[in-house]
Amino acid sequence: MDLSERKIGILKAVIDDYIMTGLPIGSRTISKKSGFELSSATIRNEMADLEELGFLEQPHTSAGRIPSQQAYRFYVDRLMKVVKLNPSEAERIKGYFQDKMSEVGQVMEKAAKVLSDTTHHISMVLKPQLKKSIIKRIQIVKITERKAILLVVTDAGLVTDTVIVVPEGITPDYLEMISNMLTDKLASKTLEQAENDLKGFMCETVRDGSDFVTDVINAIETSVEPHGEKGILLGGTQNIIEYSDYMSIEKAKNFISVLETKDMLYEMMKKATQLEFSVTIGHENQVKELYDMSVVTATYKIGGKSLGSFGVIGPTRMDYGKVISILGYVSHSLNSILSSFIESED
Repeated sequence: MDLSERKIGILKAVIDDYIMTGLPIGSRTISKKSGFELSSATIRNEMADLEELGFLEQPHTSAGRIPSQQAYRFYVDRLMKVVKLNPSEAERIKGYFQDKMSEVGQVMEKAAKVLSDTTHHISMVLKPQLKKSIIKRIQIVKITERKAILLVVTDAGLVTDTVIVVPEGITPDYLEMISNMLTDKLASKTLEQAENDLKGFMCETVRDGSDFVTDVINAIETSVEPHGEKGILLGGTQNIIEYSDYMSIEKAKNFISVLETKDMLYEMMKKATQLEFSVTIGHENQVKELYDMSVVTATYKIGGKSLGSFGVIGPTRMDYGKVISILGYVSHSLNSILSSFIESED
């Protein structure tokens, strides 16, 4: 939809002000801004036109106007500027990743925290989806009489250390033999390529241990592609308190239920892994509990391959340019750290 330069300027001023204050914007407020040599009456008429076109809404008859979801989409697509973080902001984010981390899980937890702390929104981090990554080694290490740790190493570094139950009487040497056989079977393949014959191989190798076979197969599949609640981390859920100015109690309850189950968020973030950046606003979200929210996501990669996504959920009046700038910097940090895991493994 084509808008005149005057209407675009007024619309941008309304959106910028509303993002900053959260208060309905009147024509007089706009007329006082530099660059607007227009009377309040002229601006009021233009705002009325923008309302008729669906870009502005008037919550109360006597109040000013606020941007619609259509306005935010126009803003993100046409008007938004992504400003580079200043040195102090960049240093603050770097500080979260200063501690030495040896596991991917630790890095993901740090990412969730830095996102929620710096954006003041609810953060989401999808754990690495490595089904298409090359498996380098499988190792089962006995830690007690009935428990062992399953380690899966891929070309993207150490994936997980899942605890599994082992049948009574199985020795460490026997687990080492299974580890070597699994490695021989899966090395240089993706799990996607190997999973069809994995079960048959395990059933042939482990006699009288059908439960153990199932546990090992499930642990390998879950570690390489964690799903549902196990596949996503959240941070800053307490920030929902800041959204109370426009979220009813009923909507808040429904939103919290989505955060608690995580399943819908997992599916949403898995799809987001296919896009370098994405911004979905209000009713563009497939999850109805997010119809009053916006979701901004980015991906993290190793060797040019997208391993997962991360992002934030916040009010539609979020500062999109700043949020995207933060996500871009965090993405760069994650790519660097995860790549270093590969180098140290090699």
